[in-house]
Amino acid sequence: MTIHQNLIAGEWTGTAGAENINPSDTNEVVGLYASANVQDVTDAIAAAKAAFPAWSRSGILERHTILKKTGEEILARKEELGALLAREEGKTLPEAIGETIRAAQIFEFFAGEALRLAGEVLPSVRPNIGVEITREPLGVIGIITPWNFPIAIPAWKIAPALCYGNTIVFKPADLVPGCSWAIVDILNRAGLPKGVMNLVMGKGSVVGQAMLDSPVLSGITFTGSVGTGKRVALSSVEHGRKYQLEMGGKNPMVVLDDADLTVAVDAAANSAFFSTGQRCTASSRLIVTEGIHDRFVAALTEKLKTLNVDNALKSGTHIGPVVDAKQLKTDTDYIEIGKQEGAKLAFGGELVNRDTPGFYLQPTLFTEATNQMRISREEIFGPVASVIRVKDYDEALAVANDTPFGLSSGIATTSLKHATHFKRNAEAGMVMVNLPTAGVDFHVPFGGRKGSSFGPREQGKYAAEFFTTVKTAYTLA
Repeated sequence: MTIHQNLIAGEWTGTAGAENINPSDTNEVVGLYASANVQDVTDAIAAAKAAFPAWSRSGILERHTILKKTGEEILARKEELGALLAREEGKTLPEAIGETIRAAQIFEFFAGEALRLAGEVLPSVRPNIGVEITREPLGVIGIITPWNFPIAIPAWKIAPALCYGNTIVFKPADLVPGCSWAIVDILNRAGLPKGVMNLVMGKGSVVGQAMLDSPVLSGITFTGSVGTGKRVALSSVEHGRKYQLEMGGKNPMVVLDDADLTVAVDAAANSAFFSTGQRCTASSRLIVTEGIHDRFVAALTEKLKTLNVDNALKSGTHIGPVVDAKQLKTDTDYIEIGKQEGAKLAFGGELVNRDTPGFYLQPTLFTEATNQMRISREEIFGPVASVIRVKDYDEALAVANDTPFGLSSGIATTSLKHATHFKRNAEAGMVMVNLPTAGVDFHVPFGGRKGSSFGPREQGKYAAEFFTTVKTAYTLA
């Protein structure tokens, strides 16, 4: 089996360190991937630092061309890369192909942004003086990505970093190195100069920690757990570098009495259970008013009965496996916690066997939950959701906002009054009306509030806020 190596200073290097296992068929090894050590990380950072002066002053057409080529190749290979994603992460094939297309669109968007780099020219308040305001590259960027979106999240960090003239040291999640390796390989062949992009795969305790310990990195953009995010923040403060964090979520989906029941059920099922619930934007709290509660629970339960849990590559699969044994244990532990807390297990919660050995779990729905229960406070990151009954809209809004997180928030209603009020008063970075809380566009900002996010938004033109620094220059005429 081919060994997929790290890329350091333009050279593929390293020996096999880890097997990439298919969660839909644990007998299948998707690939062998090298594991970097501390010296590899040090060398990668040095290579990125050496490459920065030339790349930061490179022509915008060169950046545009490389990013455009990358997007075009990803799109041309969407079925192949989508299958790789499904095999290594467990997302269903249609979802995996959709994510791959999104990655291509992100690269193509930032290819365009490279041609739209702009600043401002202003008059000074003093006579005969001109003022120029420009954005310049930040420097060497450390990128650390999670396992749940193996191609989209790397794309939405790598593409703007390169677009704005930064160099990169990239550590993907060790559970899903395949899609990340493919992106780096495509970029390398698209013409990136040596050292601009460096890939260091391996354990967070080794590779990630070595990045955090480096005083050379100018910034770190991180998506992952709250605990690791705090470590990124502390180390960044110590070294005086810029940092960007995307972390947890305990997202609410409010369903009001006046909601279209079909719309509400479809949005809730998608939000809570698709992608096996392994999305930071998933809704695990379904906050439902009294008048529609029983009908909503009955309809959602019937909907869940129709969802097929199976191999991610199999036609007709709605929900793939949990990503690995550790995450599966987390999910099942929380299901037991929910029972012990007094919530009613209304559907699912059982492991299931399929033709291939994998980490298969039924979508799990609790009712009679309260917002004080652990299953309502803590991020589970699996196909587990709780229904919380409330009296009216005012109580629903209060419960929705009663969380340490603030990434995404949704409401199902036909009331323009309530929809408008919710959009203004939901304490979240993203609000969805009659839509799933998961599912965002590539050209607009992504991010949350409170414990979910810190720093500038990701994606769209707002990405420039993190990946650039502002310079103000004065000239005497």
